[in-house]
Amino acid sequence: MPLASSRGRTKPEPQYLAITELVTSLVESYQREQRITHVSTAPLPSRDAVIAILKLLREILFPGYFGRQGLKLETLAYHVGENVTTLHERLSEQVDNAFRHQAVRGGQDVDGISERAETATNGFLMSLPHVRGLLATDVQATFEGDPAATSLDEIIFSYPGLWGVMIYRLAHELHIREVPLIPRIMGEFAHSRTGIDIHPGATVGKAFFIDHGTGVVIGETSIIGDHVKIYQGVTLGALSTRGGQALRGVKRHPTIQDYVTIYSGASVLGGETVIGEGAVINSNVFVTQSVPPHTRVSTKNPELQYRDKKPAEFRQEQAWDYSI
Repeated sequence: MPLASSRGRTKPEPQYLAITELVTSLVESYQREQRITHVSTAPLPSRDAVIAILKLLREILFPGYFGRQGLKLETLAYHVGENVTTLHERLSEQVDNAFRHQAVRGGQDVDGISERAETATNGFLMSLPHVRGLLATDVQATFEGDPAATSLDEIIFSYPGLWGVMIYRLAHELHIREVPLIPRIMGEFAHSRTGIDIHPGATVGKAFFIDHGTGVVIGETSIIGDHVKIYQGVTLGALSTRGGQALRGVKRHPTIQDYVTIYSGASVLGGETVIGEGAVINSNVFVTQSVPPHTRVSTKNPELQYRDKKPAEFRQEQAWDYSI
């Protein structure tokens, strides 16, 4: 019979779940829908491990800002060597899992996977000085492009645009070495943390500045030159993806040449669209064709309407009912 609650209301008797029937039904579903079931196959890379690797990489790329504090030049080599050794161990395991899983899923031979994974891992590690050089230009571009920035330290510590670009640059180095899964795990982690969605396959030049960051989308085949500045809500996308997998490898996203500025809410679409050097794309513009160099693209200002409110009307609108 119904149970009485402390407030006089009643609640129904508990319905006991038929656990055995549910488990049987779920297992049958796993067998039917093997496309979304990962059982009896090679282990996947660990998302948690990849995120931990990103945090270790941030400490290596920006020493003294994250992780151990009070570093000294005399002991810096030892500290970096310790971190790089740890990074190699963790990353090589995840890269091996990614290559091995891809091979097993595709019915391919796993012979030579370990060697391939080690080559990719070592190549990625050797790219870190190059990545750090690019990030130095990104930090400087952010400082020069944002009058609200008070120091480079503030940018490194707190700017989501830099965090998103850093993760993209690292994911890109794995992507060009054909490491599966891990670059997208990195990119989607950055997306979830910053609102910035940069596909690891995009090509981005030096001194790249994303201001504010939220809502930025940069597609896989985008090409971005040097000294480009992008504001929040910008999309560098494809005109259509109706072809699905048939479009894989096709240039679907725009090319943005050097010294271009794209303001908030603008969409630039299409693989044949080229935004020329020094061009400015104003806010909320929808661009699907190429723009000549040193051109400003804008829309006509919408017509705004104003209506005066009487004082009594205003007070009535503000008379909120705060009763519970």
